[in-house]
Amino acid sequence: MSKRLDRDFYNQDVLEVAPSLLGQHLVRVWPDGTKSIYVISETEAYRGGEDRACHASKGRTPRTEVMFGEGGYIYMYLIYGMYWMMNVVTAVEGVPQAVLFRGLREASGPGRLTRLLQVNKGYYGEDLAHSNRIWIEEGREQPDYTTGPRVGIDYAGEPWKDVPWRFRLNP
Repeated sequence: MSKRLDRDFYNQDVLEVAPSLLGQHLVRVWPDGTKSIYVISETEAYRGGEDRACHASKGRTPRTEVMFGEGGYIYMYLIYGMYWMMNVVTAVEGVPQAVLFRGLREASGPGRLTRLLQVNKGYYGEDLAHSNRIWIEEGREQPDYTTGPRVGIDYAGEPWKDVPWRFRLNP
């Protein structure tokens, strides 16, 4: 049995957590009690107030409230009125950072990922360190990965649109 990632793992800087999530196992327990395990294959880092692509850069709002807490909690938001995006908050209380889950080996793209997992606004604020329905466990491998610019954030301008804060497992 793999070990669940604990609060200390999430209470680190987002640029440590985002690549460290690659190759880890995302566990989803379904309402009927069955369990599915997925391998995290792509993430993006969003680094608080200074990162103009990060929702928290505009300050604390009801939408971003969870990002200002301690690491390990899920930040969900809806884009285009149809796709839920799932993030995990990182860093310590008062430092709003989060990692967007962009892909699993079983689903490429953040919208496909949330549809596969069947997660939505009801998961906002879910504690990955203690949840009984979703969490992350240590993977068995130390993966090789590549970095690149984040996707769909041209509005943030330079240098934010081109920082290499997207992390992908190599095949």
